[in-house]
Amino acid sequence: MKPLEKLLKKPGSHLPARPAAAPGPAPGQGSVPGPRRQSLSRPPPSPEEPAGPAGPQPGGEGRWLELRPPEAPLRSPEEPSPGGDRDREPPSPEPPPAARCCCGCGPAAPAPPERLLAALLERLPAGGAHGRGCGAESLLDDIVLTHSLFLPTERFLQQLHQQYPWGAWGGLGGGPPPRWEEGAGGLRRKRAVLAVLLRFLETYKGLLQEEESAGKVIKELYLLIMKDTSLYHDLEDEILKLHQLVETVELKVADETPPPNKQVKPLFRHFRRIDSCLQTRVAFRGSDEIFCRVYMPDHSYVTIRSRLSASVQDILTSVTEKLQYSEEQSAREDALILVTMASSGEKAVLQPSEECVFTTLGINSHLFACTRDTFDSLVPLPEEIQVVPGDTEIHRAEPEEIANHLTAFHWELFRCIHELEFVDYVFHGERGRRETANLELLLQRCSEVQHWVGTELLLCESLGKRAHLLKKLIKIAAICKQNQDMLSFYAIVIGLNNAAISRLRLTWEKLPGKFKNLFRKFENLTDPCRNHKTYREVLAKMKPPLIPFVPLILKDLTFLHEGSKTLLDGLVNVEKLHCIAEKVRTIRKYRSRPLCLELEASPGQLQTKAYVRQLRVIDNQNLLFELSYKLEPGAQ
Repeated sequence: MKPLEKLLKKPGSHLPARPAAAPGPAPGQGSVPGPRRQSLSRPPPSPEEPAGPAGPQPGGEGRWLELRPPEAPLRSPEEPSPGGDRDREPPSPEPPPAARCCCGCGPAAPAPPERLLAALLERLPAGGAHGRGCGAESLLDDIVLTHSLFLPTERFLQQLHQQYPWGAWGGLGGGPPPRWEEGAGGLRRKRAVLAVLLRFLETYKGLLQEEESAGKVIKELYLLIMKDTSLYHDLEDEILKLHQLVETVELKVADETPPPNKQVKPLFRHFRRIDSCLQTRVAFRGSDEIFCRVYMPDHSYVTIRSRLSASVQDILTSVTEKLQYSEEQSAREDALILVTMASSGEKAVLQPSEECVFTTLGINSHLFACTRDTFDSLVPLPEEIQVVPGDTEIHRAEPEEIANHLTAFHWELFRCIHELEFVDYVFHGERGRRETANLELLLQRCSEVQHWVGTELLLCESLGKRAHLLKKLIKIAAICKQNQDMLSFYAIVIGLNNAAISRLRLTWEKLPGKFKNLFRKFENLTDPCRNHKTYREVLAKMKPPLIPFVPLILKDLTFLHEGSKTLLDGLVNVEKLHCIAEKVRTIRKYRSRPLCLELEASPGQLQTKAYVRQLRVIDNQNLLFELSYKLEPGAQ
């Protein structure tokens, strides 16, 4: 089952001192249908809790949001949803009308997609100086972050190229140049185009390595600017910065040959090699190559080397070559198909056109290659079914060690996520899959930590040891919260609220009263009532660096996407773009400072580090219940 699919629902308390509360639904249940196979870690909005403030529902007429001094301000997803709660706080006073900034920039008006970039260039100040909170500066960042919602990146860059007064050098595609005056107006337009290009390169960076067509347009515009001596005197620093950025991002052009001997990157769940899991995590891109095992019906396997963004057909081709399948066999009905197999026995056939399947696999899921005749005989791997109780590293290590290593690893994963992956994940679905690999991995890790909590408790057969481990897990959650690692904190609390754990009455009764009260506070903090109001208030008081509960950010972005239309009557909803960009800037703020944790390099610490980064978990909810009833048959 999929634990992240109900993680935003309010879990019922199960502590003995609160008998009125009944155990809530297990966090590993639920599914969301989609047009094609979705990631097993994608968290949908909770059907029981409002996904955000009141607004138009998807598929309805939609509310048109104009960017103007609001009489009724647009409600942010962080605010509690309107309702009939008696304990609701009185509404805050309305903000004053938007004032014009120091540059004279007022709010931007909605415009057609083809005109929005031109309107931005006209608003950028002639001197290139923006005050903090400048309307033009904010609009520039909004459009660079969210332009893909209404205009593909390649077209956006082509429009930017066409806006540059290229004079006698000719333009993109050899078309006629626009009529810009050669004096102050032309120079101002050149500066504005340069400002947009710099912001675009600063924002996208490594993502441009995957965009061949975009890289070609950027290189043409870059060469055009470098030839233009009229910019050198006043904008020498910006020209130098542009040169450095273009050299840094290593733009990919179609006619260039790829570099040989590309390094293979390990995915943290696919292999158990200690040297791989101890390495600092680096961001994945669609062109990166990985090793992966593809199993046969008899549980033998072949190891293939593949691109992370490879299609199912590419994977099957590599498997066929390894197995030395003849072309004759491949063309017949006994051709191979690719299947995902979960530890619970659930299996699904992947379509040949699907891409990036490696990062969408479940925690203990594997790829199988078989014929359609042998599909029904597929069973999970034996090691995914057999459970061997016994003490693991968590019983030896101190809570501070485990919590600090959890925070350090999750910070690495969080830092690897490009801020635009949040936008692509919500707004582009499968089309943006190759740009969301790092976000997918972090969501999988969140599910993994949840199941790790239940696995460790249910594999502990001694009641006394189990109660001591429960106390240690609550301590780990408290230290993670102190480290401002709210992702680990949330995952541990949700794992302890799993129905297979909450029913262990004898174990919870042995927990000291101090820790019972502490866990109740944790339950209140993760309570989704009033749109997670308590958690949002605590998060607002934290200063960077911090790791937020990422599924809630995706929930907020989903509300912003479905709550209003991007285009209405051919005009771009600029206010919607601004709200989305504000969310992304919040993520940017969380990572604005480096994380500093004192971690020793002793052999014991390295052993704990390897344990935390390669958790062995049971993600089969039925098996967790079997273990739970075996430990305490009569518990309620």
